[in-house]
Amino acid sequence: MRERRYAIIGAGPSGLAAARALQRAGIAFDGYEAASGVGGLWDIDNPRSTVYESAHLISSRTTTEFAEFPMDTTADYPGHRELVRYFRAYAAEFALAPHYRFETRVTALARRADGDWDLTAAGPDGPVTTAYTGVILANGTLAEPQIPTFPGEFSGELLHTSAYKSAAQLDGRRVLIVGAGNSGCDIAVDAVHRAASVDMSVRRGYYFVPRYLFGRPADTLNQGRPLPARLKQFVDTRVLRAFTGDPVRFGFPRPTYRIYESHPIVNTLILGHLGQGDLRIRADVARFDGDTVRFRDGTSGTYDTVLLATGYRLDYPFVDRAALNWTGMAPRLFVNIFPPSFNGLFVMGMVEASGLGWQGRYEQAELIAAYLRADAGDPERAALFRRRVDDPWPDLTGGYRYLGLERMAYYVNKDAYRGTVRALTRSLTATRGASGRQAA
Repeated sequence: MRERRYAIIGAGPSGLAAARALQRAGIAFDGYEAASGVGGLWDIDNPRSTVYESAHLISSRTTTEFAEFPMDTTADYPGHRELVRYFRAYAAEFALAPHYRFETRVTALARRADGDWDLTAAGPDGPVTTAYTGVILANGTLAEPQIPTFPGEFSGELLHTSAYKSAAQLDGRRVLIVGAGNSGCDIAVDAVHRAASVDMSVRRGYYFVPRYLFGRPADTLNQGRPLPARLKQFVDTRVLRAFTGDPVRFGFPRPTYRIYESHPIVNTLILGHLGQGDLRIRADVARFDGDTVRFRDGTSGTYDTVLLATGYRLDYPFVDRAALNWTGMAPRLFVNIFPPSFNGLFVMGMVEASGLGWQGRYEQAELIAAYLRADAGDPERAALFRRRVDDPWPDLTGGYRYLGLERMAYYVNKDAYRGTVRALTRSLTATRGASGRQAA
C-alpha cells in the first residue's frame, strides 16, 4: 500500500500553519511555493505579492501571532518586512522549509481513479506530476485582483492596488482612489504627501476603528468572554463615535448596516487628513470620459491616475470548481475547510474575521491534521465526522448579519469559528472510554 502523503500549496501564514500541524501529527507532506521562500504576500519581493511599502498589520501583534512562537518585536503593528523575518524564523525554528519545493508553481490537480490526486507543478527543472493522498490548498485569498468595469474609457493611468508599491508612483499626479477599504485608506494617507490631489470615490458608509483605545491596541480589549452581538455593536458604536467622531461629517455616506457586519476600517489617520482638507470624498463612479471621471451625483473630476481599491477574488485556478463545491461567490465548505464530498481536498485560510489571526488559521490546520489521523487510524470516527455535513452546519456568524458582498462570502465571527473548530478537533482526538464512546 502506498504511503499516505499530502501536498500543501503555499508557504504563506496558512501554508506554514498547515505544515507545522501536519509535522506535529507525524503526517508526511510536501510543500509547493511559487516564490523563492516563505512569507506569501507579506514578502514584497515575491512577484505575486500585493503588499506596498507602508503595509502593516491591521490587527495587533499579540492577537495575530502563532501562540507557540511569539514575535520578537515590541511593535504593536509590525510592518511587512518584520513579518517576513518572523515567517522565516518560524519556518527555521521548526524546520519547515526543507519540506517545500520553492520556485515551483502548481498548475493542475486531477482526481485519480483510486481517489488520490495527481498534482502537476512547474519548477526549475520543468513540469512534474506527483500523486498524493490529498491536497491542502493554502495559496491565499488576496492574490487575484477584483477589477470592476465602468462605462466609457479612461485615458490616464488605471491601476489596481495590487500594482501599487510606493507613494512615489503618485508623485505630482491627480489621483482618484475607487473604494475605501483598509488598503484604499492606507494608500490615500500615503498619497496626500506626494500627489497633486487625492479624491476617494465611495459607494457606502464605513466604521472607523482607531488602532489604540485607552492607550492599548484596540483589538486587545474585551478579549475575555465575548459580548452578545447586538450588545457589542451598541457599546462599540458609541465608544468609537466618542473617539473618532461621525465619519459622515467628513463626507462619507452614513452606513446602512451595523458595525462588524462588514470589515471596519482600522485607520483614523484618513479622517484627520479629511479634516485638514488634504483629500475629499466623491460619489460612486458613473463613467469614464477621457481624463474625466463622472460621478453618480452629477459631479465630475479630472485625474491622471485612477487607483482601484476594489479588493480581490478567490482563485484556485489549478482545480475544477466542482471539486470545491463552488456555490455563488465562493466554495461552500464545511467550516470553510472541507468540501462536503470529502474528496481529499482541504482549504486553509478561506476565512476572514476580525481578530482571527494566524493562530485561528493554525487551529484550522490542527483540525485537518486530526481528521487525517482519524481517517488513517480510526475509520469509524472519521466516518462519523464526515456524516456531520448531513446535519445543519454550525452557525459561524456569532449572531452578526454580514453584508452579502463577494468578499464577505467567507466571513465568520472569530469566537464562533474558533469555538466550533476546537470542538470538532476534540471530537476527533478525545480518548474513548471502555464503552467505546468518547470521554468527555
